[in-house]
Amino acid sequence: MNGLNPFAKNVTSSPAETYIRRIIRQWADNVVIPMRRQYDEDWEDHRFIEPAFKILLVDLGFQKALIPAEFGGWSMGLSDSLATSSAWMFEEVTRADSGMGVAFGVCYWPFVMIGVKPHVNRRLCAEFAPMFINTDKPTFGAVAMTEPQGGSDIENLDLLGGRTIKTTATLDGDKWVINGHKLWPTNTGGVADLLGVVCTTKPGSDDEKDLAFIYVPADTPGVTQGRPYEKAGMAADKNSDIWFEDVRVPSWYRAHGPGLDALYFREVLTLGMMSAAFSIGPMMNVYEILYDFCSKKTLNGRPLKEHDAIAAELSEIVTGIEVSRAATYRLAAILDRPDLYGPRWSPEVLAKARLTKMFVADRCLNDCERAMEILGTYGADRQWDIEKHWRDIKMGQLYEGGKQLAQMDTARYFFDCKTL
Repeated sequence: MNGLNPFAKNVTSSPAETYIRRIIRQWADNVVIPMRRQYDEDWEDHRFIEPAFKILLVDLGFQKALIPAEFGGWSMGLSDSLATSSAWMFEEVTRADSGMGVAFGVCYWPFVMIGVKPHVNRRLCAEFAPMFINTDKPTFGAVAMTEPQGGSDIENLDLLGGRTIKTTATLDGDKWVINGHKLWPTNTGGVADLLGVVCTTKPGSDDEKDLAFIYVPADTPGVTQGRPYEKAGMAADKNSDIWFEDVRVPSWYRAHGPGLDALYFREVLTLGMMSAAFSIGPMMNVYEILYDFCSKKTLNGRPLKEHDAIAAELSEIVTGIEVSRAATYRLAAILDRPDLYGPRWSPEVLAKARLTKMFVADRCLNDCERAMEILGTYGADRQWDIEKHWRDIKMGQLYEGGKQLAQMDTARYFFDCKTL
């Protein structure tokens, strides 16, 4: 289908946003989709992936999006439509390739702590913005949360309060000294240029004042990134280990300070649930593939889509896409209007964000399986890309605590559960 498909309509709020969406769509169609079957084999070297990122992030300028305008960026974090804009951008990038969408979204993630109103840290923005602005290469951020011994414990703040964090930050004069081991952050394996590291200043403490979010440029002495892991898909999203051995950074590299770091880190987690769009984007492309396949493939002399059984399944798939998008943009509206719905770090907003992402990932995975069944043996054929989207959406269920943490955060708020 030419132009924006039916699911791209009526979600942008201005001609400028519609124009930007078309720019991303053209990049996807011309640069990424023709090469994405090569991406699975490019998980380690990014010989094909990095040039595509350069066009999106540098040539088109998207790596400046979250940085305030006073430091050379687009000020998306200061707008009243941060979550909504993120949703449609993520849809368009993941329509082409989910791994690229994840890496693209996390490119900005460390700046959520310091570049989003009402808690902009101008000193740190001025310090780190040039890494993303004054460069001719794609530049990436990473948020280092997960640790080998604890899985998603760090994201489980309401129950654990950070007491299982093993990565430590010790103040030595005017320097933080960081030691520890992080596992699986997006944009590691040698990709990340700036790390936002979740640490504890008092090991074993569940006092959220002891949770620290500290920035570490990836080339700081003592930082080691391992080689990327080969995964089921999402090759454009490199995941690896990071080791910190007596890493020293200035004391003012801490995002905000005791108590506030944990508070705004909750916002990082909540806004991260806009990753629901990472499942919708692939399904938009699945719809396009199905439209073409079921219009051209015939059974008993009629196109597949003209048979009742197939049409019923097609209707279930587009119902899933439409309902998932409605839920995601409702969440975006909640996140964009904290004056109406409460702060993004509140338990209520976090629960609604978690359940939205959980529902969307589950429904989109189910509908992608329906699409594979319609295509039959073609569904497993890499040439058709349905199986790639199926693998990628499945992986999208797993990050930021996976389905289980989403269920716990939801039950905590709606059913006042105390021990989950």
